[in-house]
Amino acid sequence: MSSQKLSTKETLIQIAKFVAFSMGAGIIQIVSYTIIHELTDCAHIWAYLPSLTLSVLYNFTVNRKFTFKSANNVPIAMLKVALFYCVFTPVSAYLGHLAEQAEINNYIIEAVTMSCNLVTEYLFCRFVVYRNSMNTNKLAEKDKAKTEK
Repeated sequence: MSSQKLSTKETLIQIAKFVAFSMGAGIIQIVSYTIIHELTDCAHIWAYLPSLTLSVLYNFTVNRKFTFKSANNVPIAMLKVALFYCVFTPVSAYLGHLAEQAEINNYIIEAVTMSCNLVTEYLFCRFVVYRNSMNTNKLAEKDKAKTEK
């Protein structure tokens, strides 16, 4: 099912799921960031990069299965998400570095970065990664069978 065929209700449900799972990813990111930052007192980027990686791995896995319900090729979907992060990560890391140099609190930097990531990643996943494969996995088939009864 392509993204153009989702109803408004389906789109709102999809957004709600993405936000909910992203909150879980956010918890993973904040906890891992805090542990690294507080235990090592390292620069923002050295706590940011591993925490972002953990968050992305979790978010990709659950959103692919439950939000977008995609049966597309996992390596190709992962490659597309990796390409997104090839742009997002250096830009956000550089802006985080500038904010840190301006003596903005590291947790404020992290919160702003995570908010930007939420919006841009949803749009990228919806319209690039899963645009032609939404609602194609077994979970989507089960849901469709339930509504047809």
